[in-house]
Amino acid sequence: MREALEELYVDYNRRAFVHPDPLEFLYKYRGVRDREVVGLVASSLAYGRVAQILRSVEVVLDVLGKHPADFIAAASRKDLERELSGFKHRFTTGPEVVGLLTGARGAIEKHGSLNKCFAAGLTREDDSVVQALEKFAVEITGPGACTCDFLLPSSGKGSACKRLNLYLRWMVRRDDVDPGGWKGVSPAMLVVPLDTHMHQTALALGLTSRKPADLRTALEITAGFREFAPKDPVKYDFSLTRLGIREETSLDEFLSNLDER
Repeated sequence: MREALEELYVDYNRRAFVHPDPLEFLYKYRGVRDREVVGLVASSLAYGRVAQILRSVEVVLDVLGKHPADFIAAASRKDLERELSGFKHRFTTGPEVVGLLTGARGAIEKHGSLNKCFAAGLTREDDSVVQALEKFAVEITGPGACTCDFLLPSSGKGSACKRLNLYLRWMVRRDDVDPGGWKGVSPAMLVVPLDTHMHQTALALGLTSRKPADLRTALEITAGFREFAPKDPVKYDFSLTRLGIREETSLDEFLSNLDER
């Protein structure tokens, strides 16, 4: 399987295959300070139909302008509420996004950056980012900040935290697809962003037999991938999610090729 996964990675882990994906917004920002804010917005809204996701993220980023980190540092809560008063992405509305942005601003003011905020939650005993994920969400969704736990769910409640783990993949890994930029967080500690498609893929590959798409299942699948890439267990996430999205490939075809090896 390692050989097949590597071939898939070589074939599909390219920027040419990113669109349509909210990750593409991060490529427009060279500075890590801006990119980490953009990534938080893009990943938090990454639920629903992809076309709607892209439109919604673009609306928020138009408000934040060319330098999102500077904008949220200077804008008052009232400014943000005014600019995002009519925003709606499925059941997320302007007040939730304002809460997310003000929560991020508070974390940046306290730690210096979202990168440092997250890294501060890691300990030497941690073998994954799970505990730090929960601390990071608490920092941003504290009193008076984010009013919607859905945007940043807690791993402490058993959530697979797909969108937060996706955010970490974007910010920690660095290759042709993931732009990276964060320091102090090892790719070896990342957890697979588990959604329905990845869950079905992992079941088909025998990486898990668990039916719930929860944190325990995400960790089990990550452990399976770690057998093939110990230092980078989410390496194959992007290329595997192209199966079924790209017309020229499918999960069934990938499985068939595995059977023939």
